[in-house]
Amino acid sequence: MNAIDAPSSWTRPFAELAGRRVLITGASRGIGAAVAAAFAECGAAVAIHYGSARGTADALVQRLRAGGATALAVPADLLQPLAGRALVERAAAELGGLDVLVTNAGGPLLRVPFDELVDRDYHAIMQLNLHAVADAIRAAIPLLGVARRGAIVNTTSSAARSGGGRGVGAYAAAKAGVEALSRSLAKELAPAGIRVNCVAPGYIDTEIHEGFSSAEDRANYIAATPLARGAQPEECVGAYLFLATQRLSSFITGQTLSVNGGLVMP
Repeated sequence: MNAIDAPSSWTRPFAELAGRRVLITGASRGIGAAVAAAFAECGAAVAIHYGSARGTADALVQRLRAGGATALAVPADLLQPLAGRALVERAAAELGGLDVLVTNAGGPLLRVPFDELVDRDYHAIMQLNLHAVADAIRAAIPLLGVARRGAIVNTTSSAARSGGGRGVGAYAAAKAGVEALSRSLAKELAPAGIRVNCVAPGYIDTEIHEGFSSAEDRANYIAATPLARGAQPEECVGAYLFLATQRLSSFITGQTLSVNGGLVMP
């Protein structure tokens, strides 16, 4: 069967996701939770990673199971070295394999001028946003290559191209690193049938901004966005489903799909 001969018509483009085994990191809330719910609605079995928000993750799992989905919550502290590898191994063991990896966990952690950033915080930002992603991918490669239709979708950020707002230099650098790694792996993993792409959100109205972005920061993001608003997490979902689906994106790899309302136009 050719890649485009997926068992679905154009009117049901995500039907092929039924039965796929999907791990979404950082999925207890925000974009990750919306993406997990969408994959589950399409019939995929989803592993929902969480760091500290166990109650939120468990509630999402219960809601998805009530709707007939296969879902489970998997904890991991991605601030710890090699935790990404252990997370993938555990999720794959519980799902019985892995078909799609969505690396979504991340965040700036704090705003501070780069020359005032202490070593501990710098390394934490890089660990969460770059090293944990790389560790998860390294563990996922042999699993995703089994069926020769694997997909990796990495969440980056408009900051990877614009530099971001004030005080997020390390975060922007880490996300740019993920995009560069994704392009490299798209070439390296193509013979194994694994596609690697990124989704780069702009200003999304999620909890990540609470206590981190001031009202002035948020107003500046919106003012710089041609669509003149922030987005809801659900508005990002289509990009992830699209990039995970052979029927729609079998010839797309090494790309970054921006979901930012025009905030950054490369």
